[in-house]
Amino acid sequence: MGRRRKTGRSVNGVFLLNKPSGLTSNQALQRVKRIFNANKAGHTGALDPLATGVLPLCLGEATKFSQFLLDADKYYRSTYRLGISTATGDSEGEVIAERDASSITRPQVEKALAAFKGQIEQIPSMYSALKHHGQPLYRLARKGIEVERPPRTVTVFDYQILDFRPGANPEVDVQVHCSKGTYIRTLAEDLGRVLDSGAHVSALHRYKSGPFDERQTMSLCALEELREQQTAEQLDRLLLPVDTAVEDRIALDLDEITAGYFQLGQAITSNKVFRKAQEGDIVRVFRKGGTFLGIGTVTEDGKVAPKRLIVEDT
Repeated sequence: MGRRRKTGRSVNGVFLLNKPSGLTSNQALQRVKRIFNANKAGHTGALDPLATGVLPLCLGEATKFSQFLLDADKYYRSTYRLGISTATGDSEGEVIAERDASSITRPQVEKALAAFKGQIEQIPSMYSALKHHGQPLYRLARKGIEVERPPRTVTVFDYQILDFRPGANPEVDVQVHCSKGTYIRTLAEDLGRVLDSGAHVSALHRYKSGPFDERQTMSLCALEELREQQTAEQLDRLLLPVDTAVEDRIALDLDEITAGYFQLGQAITSNKVFRKAQEGDIVRVFRKGGTFLGIGTVTEDGKVAPKRLIVEDT
């Protein structure tokens, strides 16, 4: 059987979506992909359906560099509700335990939070998108299946309380700067365990992902309204360049001949790289004139070996 033919057009770039609540990241991705009529697209770090905020989406050739955005630090604002535990760790799950937490004070919460700063270990939620033998954990959880999840080391660079509202079920607004792979719902549940109260996430917003913050994003509704007035091609102006995901790396310009060798998969020599980069560094490679060719890895002898190459439209 032959390969399924891709539908849509070749469009390359990064779109910064402010994901609405109620959609999975993949559902949001598919709607944006249809709006741009793109033949290829991928997201760069899933947000729970409950969550809103910055979701960089890579279209076309930009998908080759999505891993760099996946690996980037993330920044969240979240509200935890104490005294109530749910099956999913957020407000969408069934309540499994409830108690009066009115005795908990802000100083107690601040003291408990301190234990979760720095490098910590987390056990991923069974309702996460992490895969077990090819299946997302949340699908297994919905079938009543629980599997062992080894702890994962993550880093919480900053974790602070923005507001505390006392009551039978106190609410805590927090701000978190963390490494990739950090689960905010797990932070909430672990805090509830330390306080012996239980807790879950009632609101979650990612206000920054890597180099991008929410001021750069567009809502799905605004994008859909634009699409009603304009063609998909006219919307291309909303896309950031393909190399956006690696824009913090050293840029290398090649002449036409050397660029040709690089595009053929050959390592090339560059005095500029030799002066500024070290073995193993990733560099952005351009043809003189500004055309992005891809990324390369600096080798032991100071050359640049192709790592990801752009397929240029013909």
